[in-house]
Amino acid sequence: MTLVLAQWLVTMFATISLMHVYWAMGGEWAAVAAVPQVPVEGGMRLRPAFKPRGWITLGVAACLLLIAIVVCLRVGWWLPQVQHPALQWLISAIAVMLFARAIGDSELVGFFKEIKGSKFAQLDSWVYSPLCVVLGAGLLAVAWC
Repeated sequence: MTLVLAQWLVTMFATISLMHVYWAMGGEWAAVAAVPQVPVEGGMRLRPAFKPRGWITLGVAACLLLIAIVVCLRVGWWLPQVQHPALQWLISAIAVMLFARAIGDSELVGFFKEIKGSKFAQLDSWVYSPLCVVLGAGLLAVAWC
């Protein structure tokens, strides 16, 4: 069961990583739904909260791919299995970060965000934040089972 969960986690992290590589290389598909939006003064129009730089987006993609590799190491899928307690704690720390992302920063992201009128905000409430919770729970299960 843990191997099947790990395979799903690796697939998800690798897919999300590839999406970040696509955006870093200038891809436009779904980009409007990938960055939080804030109201422009006057209130009716929205603008991106920030403009992601390509190299930072590549860094995020690399981190997501590293998470997939760490999961592979933990369960021995494609890579030799590592049972060291430090790996368990590393995976647990990543899970806690995903839970924190799901809770949010109280303004732009997470379940308790204040700005809720954009496409990103809707997807964050119904897809991104719940996915962070599921990924975090999956990582904890892989780390400790």
